[in-house]
Amino acid sequence: HLSSQQKAELAEIAALVARPGKGITACDEGPATIGGRFEAVGVENSEETRRAYRQMLFETPGCEQFLSAAILDPETLYQKSSTDGRLFPEVLSDRGIVPGVKPHLKVYALPGCGGETVMQGLDSLAARCKEYRAAGARFAKWRSPLEIRDGEISSLAVEANMKDLARYALICQAEGLMPIVEPDISLVGDYDLETAVRVNVEVQSMLYKAMIDHGVYMEGSTLKPNMINPGKDCPTHYTAAEIGQANIDVLSRVFPCAMKGANFLSGGQSLENAAARLSAINKAKGSCPWNLSFSWSQALQLPLLETCRETGELDLEAMGKLYVEELAIASKAALGEYDPPVEGAGDHVPPQGAKAAAAARPSDSHAMAVLCARIDDPARVAAVARWRGARARADVGLRADVLLRSTAPCRCCPYSTFNV
Repeated sequence: HLSSQQKAELAEIAALVARPGKGITACDEGPATIGGRFEAVGVENSEETRRAYRQMLFETPGCEQFLSAAILDPETLYQKSSTDGRLFPEVLSDRGIVPGVKPHLKVYALPGCGGETVMQGLDSLAARCKEYRAAGARFAKWRSPLEIRDGEISSLAVEANMKDLARYALICQAEGLMPIVEPDISLVGDYDLETAVRVNVEVQSMLYKAMIDHGVYMEGSTLKPNMINPGKDCPTHYTAAEIGQANIDVLSRVFPCAMKGANFLSGGQSLENAAARLSAINKAKGSCPWNLSFSWSQALQLPLLETCRETGELDLEAMGKLYVEELAIASKAALGEYDPPVEGAGDHVPPQGAKAAAAARPSDSHAMAVLCARIDDPARVAAVARWRGARARADVGLRADVLLRSTAPCRCCPYSTFNV
């Protein structure tokens, strides 16, 4: 159903997204979601605040060295830069960053299915895709969230979500948008790495079969998968190298060679862990033909927002500086060249191990002395100290695996940042 020219255009966008050493900045949070993050650090959630913040993510000097694409919320697609009055898709395109959009609507709980969900928005998708392409978008991204329960995801949830992703991809291609498909399996639970491998193979194999059955042009599409990780409450320790190999095992078994790349989501991982694991994936890649990179939101953005906690204002210059430092780490990880400064970074540490590590953690005064030696900006040092007092200990239970093991500088994440 696609002409040769349409296929060529879709394949070209997929190739641009899959440029080695570059990844995607995911800025597609809706006003309520990004507003919650703003309000958590005292920043007003207004359309202008959201616009100015996204402008920093798109226009910070140097970010284009590490970015192949940006995923926008529909609101951002129609906003303009205060620099020259141009719409953000044009600004991004001129910097060599492919603009895309999130076209799905809201999650819907399937009745009688114990909380399993599908994503809404297929009925009006074609019309929205047509409008988004006219506004400058060149690709779209659809997320289908899934959760492993008792070692399984129901066949109903897998089939419904993967067929929805296939139908979304088919509609996008017909309207001239390269589709990114995102099967997102949550880290919630205590399942082990072997279970994660098995379930992800089941989910992804269903996805690719559905895409082929629907007639999706595979060369003109991209995957945004979760990293293959054990559940965050899994009691077994796994190294970053083991996690990296597990991801390659899944891809080698089912990922079509026709698709040029996969851009992993961070899924609530810190930048430190996500980067260490992505680098391990690429080190284990061997002769696999795909570009394996990042498509991160929270891992990049949460540390930026922490710089606002004291003042309640966007310090765009400081945020931009930190943003480029983070992207440089992500870029190295996408090439398999990131070597974490901390032994064990990227490992899955069971909750018991994290508690044991707490007793061996250096004193706060020692931690701050190391931190101050690494950061030459007094304002950032002061912000770190304030954040530690307000948040660090309260988050021990939630993020102990990162919080208690890290010695990375503040460019990594709000947990490792402030616990050097």
